[in-house]
Amino acid sequence: MTERIVLAYSGGLDTSVAIGWIGEATGAEVIAVAVDVGQGGESLETIRQRALGCGAVEAYVADARDEFANEYAMPTLKANALYQGHYPLVSAISRPVIVKHLVKAAREFGATTVAHGCTGKGNDQVRFEVGIQTLGPDLKCIAPVRDLALTRDKAIAFAEEKGLPIETTKKNPYSIDQNVWGRAVETGYLEDIWNAPTKDIYDYTATPEFPPAPDEVTITFEAGVPVAIDGVKHTPLQIIQEMNRRAGAQGVGRIDVVEDRLVGIKSREIYEAPGAMALITAHKHLEDVTIEREQARFKATVGQRWSELVYDGQWFSALKRSLDAFIEDTQKYVSGDIRMVLHGGQAIVNGRRSETSLYDFDLATYDTGDTFDQSMARGFIELWGMSSKVASGRDLRVQGK
Repeated sequence: MTERIVLAYSGGLDTSVAIGWIGEATGAEVIAVAVDVGQGGESLETIRQRALGCGAVEAYVADARDEFANEYAMPTLKANALYQGHYPLVSAISRPVIVKHLVKAAREFGATTVAHGCTGKGNDQVRFEVGIQTLGPDLKCIAPVRDLALTRDKAIAFAEEKGLPIETTKKNPYSIDQNVWGRAVETGYLEDIWNAPTKDIYDYTATPEFPPAPDEVTITFEAGVPVAIDGVKHTPLQIIQEMNRRAGAQGVGRIDVVEDRLVGIKSREIYEAPGAMALITAHKHLEDVTIEREQARFKATVGQRWSELVYDGQWFSALKRSLDAFIEDTQKYVSGDIRMVLHGGQAIVNGRRSETSLYDFDLATYDTGDTFDQSMARGFIELWGMSSKVASGRDLRVQGK
């Protein structure tokens, strides 16, 4: 029986050429797997037909948009996950759901190997292969660009020689990855970190310098998950899409960072994540009202570690699973409404209400009706500073000798 290889297929030049390239290099049959995580563009059927036209023996397509929103974007939101304080893990959280479908297709079609289109210097090769090793430990992995020397020049020449049904002449200096949670742009002109991004690289966001009138929006959460916008119920996918539209129109969610890649190099990245950044802002403000102080402080540390694990391709790891359990426990009372104004590149919260709030008006007020007993403060301060006072006395005593 001829060996079969499952290929993570995007429909673009590199992965389309990889179908025949892998076949010639290995003698195996190729099954193309395309997964829709809300990246937009061509229909799954168009992509499926292209894969078959490029020589795939089977083409498996999956509409994973709701799955991605529910099982990957929502945990990211609950963690307030921002790698290095900036990046909402746009590409990092899409890889595990793609891996899940790659392994599923390998089982269904009897493949022994999984292929992906990553280079040898990026994060995604790690995310794909660690995920595949975890979900399908018996499966082998290959990367045509990395392992079979498939460069872009060779890809164009191969496509033209074989008459493949793909466009090969379009020149785009950027590497772009996108899904419903956001959009990532790198390489080309951006590799000089002194160069400011040009307007043409943006797609999810309008220029914030000339915004439309301010847009006030109310987002309703239940146990950490957004369930409604302006009182109208929606699924998580619909809410992300709607916030992408509204926050994107105001230029919210543009991110320009130099980040630390897993492979040890620093890389300049441009991200657009209007819906993600607006929702994370709203969610964090609701947590400020509903999560107890010490729990909130520790959750910030957990969220940072969670972000690092996911960025580093450890979505299926034991530690990530344990952190998920803690984060999920913190979301029990994160329910209520957040009102925010979207305008000029900013998402600014100006109202909160929650039936599970820890904000006590009578304790907080300085007006008549204040129930806070200020007479307790003097003794509290004395005890709170006791250890420092004793240590300071010791320092003076020792230094005076």
